[in-house]
Amino acid sequence: MASYALKPWEHPEPFGLEVLAMDQKGYRRGSFQSSTSDEDMLEIAGASLDFPMADDDPPLDREMGGFSSYNGGEMNGTSKMMDFLEEPLPGVGTYEDFNTIDWVREKSRDRDRHREITSRSKESTWALIHSVSDAFSGWLLMLFIGLLAGSLAGLIDISAHWMTDLKEGVCLAGFWFNHEHCCWKSNTTFTDRDKCPEWKSWSQLIIGHGEGAFAYILNYLMYVIWALLFSLLAVLLVKGFAPYACGSGIPEIKTILSGFIIRGYLGKWTLIIKTITLVLAVSSGLSLGKEGPLVHVACCCGNILCHLFTKYRKNEAKRREVLSAAAAAGVSVAFGAPIGGVLFSLEEVSYYFPLKTLWRSFFAALVAAFTLRSINPFGNSRLVLFYVEFHMPWHLLELVPFVLLGIFGGLWGAFFIRSNIAWCRRRKTTKLGKYPVLEVFVVTAITAILAFPNEYTRMSTSELISELFNDCGILDSSKLCEYVNDFNSTKGDDLPDRAAGPGVYTAMWQLALALVMKVFITIFTFGMKVPSGLFIPSMAVGAIAGRLLGVAMEQLAFYHHDWVIFSGWCSQGADCITPGLYAMVGAAACLGGVTRMTVSLVVIMFELTGGLEYIVPLMAAAMTSKWMADAIGREGIYDAHIRLNGYPFLEAKEEFSHKTLAMDVMRPRRNDPPLTVITQDSMTVEDVETIINETTYSGYPVVVSRESQRLVGFVLRRDLIISIENARKKQDGIVSTSIIYFTDHSPPLPPSFPSMLKLRSILDLSPFTVTDQTPMEIVVDIFRKLGLRQCLVTHNGKLLGIITKKDVLKHIAQLANQDPDSILFN
Repeated sequence: MASYALKPWEHPEPFGLEVLAMDQKGYRRGSFQSSTSDEDMLEIAGASLDFPMADDDPPLDREMGGFSSYNGGEMNGTSKMMDFLEEPLPGVGTYEDFNTIDWVREKSRDRDRHREITSRSKESTWALIHSVSDAFSGWLLMLFIGLLAGSLAGLIDISAHWMTDLKEGVCLAGFWFNHEHCCWKSNTTFTDRDKCPEWKSWSQLIIGHGEGAFAYILNYLMYVIWALLFSLLAVLLVKGFAPYACGSGIPEIKTILSGFIIRGYLGKWTLIIKTITLVLAVSSGLSLGKEGPLVHVACCCGNILCHLFTKYRKNEAKRREVLSAAAAAGVSVAFGAPIGGVLFSLEEVSYYFPLKTLWRSFFAALVAAFTLRSINPFGNSRLVLFYVEFHMPWHLLELVPFVLLGIFGGLWGAFFIRSNIAWCRRRKTTKLGKYPVLEVFVVTAITAILAFPNEYTRMSTSELISELFNDCGILDSSKLCEYVNDFNSTKGDDLPDRAAGPGVYTAMWQLALALVMKVFITIFTFGMKVPSGLFIPSMAVGAIAGRLLGVAMEQLAFYHHDWVIFSGWCSQGADCITPGLYAMVGAAACLGGVTRMTVSLVVIMFELTGGLEYIVPLMAAAMTSKWMADAIGREGIYDAHIRLNGYPFLEAKEEFSHKTLAMDVMRPRRNDPPLTVITQDSMTVEDVETIINETTYSGYPVVVSRESQRLVGFVLRRDLIISIENARKKQDGIVSTSIIYFTDHSPPLPPSFPSMLKLRSILDLSPFTVTDQTPMEIVVDIFRKLGLRQCLVTHNGKLLGIITKKDVLKHIAQLANQDPDSILFN
């Protein structure tokens, strides 16, 4: 069995069709084992995963039989000797690792299975019960996914909140309390609520007091030590146990949902390690968020729970419907936005999203949000830390600064994508990628050293966003709310626009420094070998910029309320400008600039804030941001990382506008050796085994004869290997000179010939074909909409060549003046 090694700490390097072939030297006699088995030692990122991973993402060949040929091939031959495939073979019809699934075949198999269950349901009560349970199993699975995703999200939120506060001190009433919970029962006044006697900083614990230069240095040192400890523990766990747990996971999930197979990426070890290391990474103070990785965590839950239900365990296309719903549940618990989660799954990650999946996604997101609300991780009956409510209406003229924030968000998004991709490419192509632990150590040290002196970078990014979104009230003690108060003009809870006090000016320059730090440090943080999301850092950058602009607008309106632009709607003493609203719009603009989300982004933001009246400002900022970023570069951050890693993702949103033909893309090209084919009834077992040994293709066209080249069907390499191997073991008389035939009836041969081997049941009799003059725009559309792996090219009914998904992607890359060899996978 060949063991395949990936380069240290990189995404998997080129696995062409050839790498996925078996070690051919002894495969005839040795028992065949699927190379997709998770029991193999997979050497990824310099760490050998030698613990058993059989349950992680078990290849479907454990229990799956051969597909009862959806093309009409019959399973029963004329005699036992002639067709040993009377019983389905384990492994036939399944896929190698780093290969693309055949959507058409998977859907056909599911329709066959459904028809069989429906026909049997009329025969007996037990069959009827089985039919009902099969129909209900999808909803039951969504319930389990919602419960598990919501529970894990609550656990992550509570743990991250506690460990973040642990960097600054500890609670004497109980070390498991975070700062806020520790001070709940304290008798301190409202203004001193953060200085309760139960909470002790590290300097108070070690030297007995918290004032003075030495105490500050001690707290500074403890902050850096804890940050380094958390981040190092995270990267070592990822490196040692689950290399796939690093990053946000969304680019890989998009690729998996498009039909690609990455064994173990959604497995139990990845789930366990990602959950633990996500808490550690967020707590370390690095410029990253937990929202993107929560989508990965939810998809791991969905994949693992699929194994409880046969129809999802045995069918890769059905499994991907479940993963689409799980992604929706992940966003639902990340932002407390169930509807936004469904729209995110539809707009951003899903490749195939039928109406049935929409309903189930909605149900899974609902259950997940309800579970998280029941856990109440933040103690405020909200699903997220930065939930806010604004009550003041906005004015039409404010659309101008909102659009300006959209322009800023688009510029930041384009700048971030280019810079981050350049840095990640450098990491992949230089020695930097060989030292992931050192990289995490250095970035964490720099982040912690720069973050501690500034209170807005010292606090967790979620708390920072919460403070920036906050609308100042009478009791707010934040620096951002230190205005010069005139209580005579106060009416109820609404405070008029006021002159900024010294605290506001101090906060402004501290926020400006925080903005510069966040903009640059996030470039180097995203893509390191720890779980790292991009939603929260992007929102923080936008929220800081928005708050700065909001306060500037507020002071402009206060001091110049007689200007023409303010006179109509902002009289003296009125509450006109809400700086927190500007922060929210800025956060949406920057997140939109980086991810290029639009509809789902606006819905997530208004679900976060509970303010339906602010949909128009959010829409204006999101669209401006997308237009601005698209003008500089068409790709969002996730698509850019998919291209960087060479995943075979065929983007459905892009138009193919070139005038090339199928014959320009197909293989073999001119001067290439002829296409490798198998004849339908004239090749021996030895001939076929020689072809398998000498070539590296994932499948072979079957023709009537080499002379005629008339197409009969297409057979997969994996199915051939398994079938021949099993025939040698189980069927008497099968030797190297035995004829293999794919026809209904055996060819006429002398009686002295050895037993023949019938393999019609593994033959796809309806492969997709196009003529050599078919425009490539139609071929690309076929690949996108049907999810094909390959398409055969004919001329006047004769086989000419083959086009694979990889050929299409390479062609598109070539026409875009990109390196076609950057497409690494099948």
